[in-house]
Amino acid sequence: MKKFDFENYRFEDLEVWRLGMKIVHEVYKTIKKFPKEELFSLTNQLRRASVSIVLNIAEGSGQPTSKGFAVYLHRAKSSALECVACIKIAIQEGFVTETDVKLLNQLLQEEYFKVIALKKSIK
Repeated sequence: MKKFDFENYRFEDLEVWRLGMKIVHEVYKTIKKFPKEELFSLTNQLRRASVSIVLNIAEGSGQPTSKGFAVYLHRAKSSALECVACIKIAIQEGFVTETDVKLLNQLLQEEYFKVIALKKSIK
């Protein structure tokens, strides 16, 4: 019986998935600056939204049709926007500065437009 290879999935070849993984890493670094009382609120929401980007891309890549994949890409794009909104709240409330999240904002903007481009390319 052939051993199943967990190291070679289609989604890992997608630039949007690799970029999403960078976003998750930056989010985890950023939320360490949030106050402890935000642990079950904004911290959790931002963490879940960032993880949702990569999970939706991975799950969608396994769909049998382009239309099915597009649905998951739409969800990934929405999760990226959710991250942006969370960051804006964090800046407003003084948990982080715009400088603290400059790279994260750039990554999210890049991800947003790349997911849109990928979605258009598979239709």
